Amino acid sequence: MNTQRPDPLSATFAALADPTRRAILARLAHGEASVKDLAAPFDMSQPAISKHLRVLERARLIERGRQAQWRPRRLRAGPLRDIADWVGQYRRHWEESFERLDAYLRDLQDSEEQKNGDDDDRDTHRSG
Repeated sequence: MNTQRPDPLSATFAALADPTRRAILARLAHGEASVKDLAAPFDMSQPAISKHLRVLERARLIERGRQAQWRPRRLRAGPLRDIADWVGQYRRHWEESFERLDAYLRDLQDSEEQKNGDDDDRDTHRSG
């Protein structure tokens, strides 16, 4: 039995894999909210919402606040920044791929324009 916790990046990706949890994070991006407020848009039980919140807390994407009897949840942006940094490593690769695609498309367009120009020249010579 493996009791080792997953690395933080894996925990964040796992938490983000569920659309309900992503919707909860989107709501918390606008400010802290109670569990009741977070549960309102979803057609699910309180225990089901609580499970989603525990997953987000374990991934350190949200935290509980304390204001008297009210225990609002709030977004923690650190793990999302870590995801952005990780994805950013591949940005150079994507940009280079897009640059190669642009060059290829320009070459195709130039070839097509050249071919059409040659066809126009032949038509002119035939009719002249």
